[in-house]
Amino acid sequence: MGHPRGLNMLGSVPFRMVSIALCMAASLLPSALAQDFSPAAIEMFHGLRQQPNDLARYVYLVKTVQALPVADRPLAMQMFASVENELGLYNEALRDFPLKSHVAADTAIPTAAQWKAADATDVIMQQAADRRIVLINEAHHDAHTRQLTLALLPRLRALGFDYFAAEALLNKDARLMNRGYPIGTSGSEYLHEPSYGEIVRTAIKLGFKVVSYDVDSGTTQERETGQARNLYRKVFAKDPDARLFVHAGYAHIDKAKGRLGNTVPMAMQLQQLTGIAPLSIDQTQFREQVPSESDAYSELVKNFPSEGPFVLVDRSTGKPWSAHPDRYDVNVLLPPAAGQGAVESGYTQPSTIVHDMVRKQSMLAHFVNTQRPEWLTLNDERFPYTISTTLCRVTTPCVVDAHYVDEDEDAIAADRYAFMQGDTVSKLYLRPGRYRLRAWDIRGRTLSQQVITIRER
Repeated sequence: MGHPRGLNMLGSVPFRMVSIALCMAASLLPSALAQDFSPAAIEMFHGLRQQPNDLARYVYLVKTVQALPVADRPLAMQMFASVENELGLYNEALRDFPLKSHVAADTAIPTAAQWKAADATDVIMQQAADRRIVLINEAHHDAHTRQLTLALLPRLRALGFDYFAAEALLNKDARLMNRGYPIGTSGSEYLHEPSYGEIVRTAIKLGFKVVSYDVDSGTTQERETGQARNLYRKVFAKDPDARLFVHAGYAHIDKAKGRLGNTVPMAMQLQQLTGIAPLSIDQTQFREQVPSESDAYSELVKNFPSEGPFVLVDRSTGKPWSAHPDRYDVNVLLPPAAGQGAVESGYTQPSTIVHDMVRKQSMLAHFVNTQRPEWLTLNDERFPYTISTTLCRVTTPCVVDAHYVDEDEDAIAADRYAFMQGDTVSKLYLRPGRYRLRAWDIRGRTLSQQVITIRER
């Protein structure tokens, strides 16, 4: 499936910004690709690129989305939710881009009589024991889909995997491996989200050779082909015995056509190039909705309650469940992150949210819930640290970043949270250690700064 003709009018706006969004739309909302971009949408892309920081991008989109033609709003709302995700507003990102899973009518949903829940990390490790390529996908606006990659990194490294590829990285940070952590210009805006930064930081510490593989030009098919060729060229052409772990978005991990229409997915082409059958792990087919809806996801998490990422295993054969075994090998399900409290605190439909934000720009967070999801503890590896708008010195909106004290100012934060209105309290989630806490405003100016210590509990 090609891109709309309006793309060639985007000029200096990097194709990659739009290409990633369209890949997401192609895998989950095919109808979103049916039209050209309007002049208003093209202007939005240009304006978004010119914003100096993530908070400025958030405010820009708040002001812009409502003015777009209706047909362009799904793409704009995806970008808005991604920015919320990058600012630590995780529940809000789920609410504002509530992508529904498209499940075929003849898909058999597992029942407790035949299937049982099992820890996703344990099952994946069993499946990966004799594999040389493992691919896992994410929803770009849902950082919860990055939790499992963090858990898999040390175990796959111990199993002998020696290369790690991250879609969000760009091929322009030559000092990444020596530095030991990503900075704001190491990759796309998705990398600004703390969990993604922690993935790259952890992979380097564990001794993985970290590589970029995404491309910045061409049609959807050319992007899939370019990704596969980059992985082959950077890994297997140089090291035929390599074992590779890939963190990708959506349908890039698929080993057969389907979710991208007639487009041949990256993983399918990588298998053709290498002759190696990858283990493909999907986390995006069945996802949480905020507010909660009665769908296949809600049925599965109700019938198979779990505290962390889980898979379903056949009670007789021990084989993990895949809704589409020709495309991917395992479906991972994540327990609800937002919870009932998110619904009760005023969550409504995105059109209403954006309308109110535009109408009341001085109260951008009228619908922001300051309670953050429990998965941020990473199974008690990180501990809550209370923050409030007193750090912002009466200036809102503002962002509070926690940086490892031995990393530079431009490093990806260990955690962050954006306050959108005054007199508000929330929490950061941090591993034991020393951090430099910095609050900054929409212009990037430092409002306050201090060093804090997080101790073992």
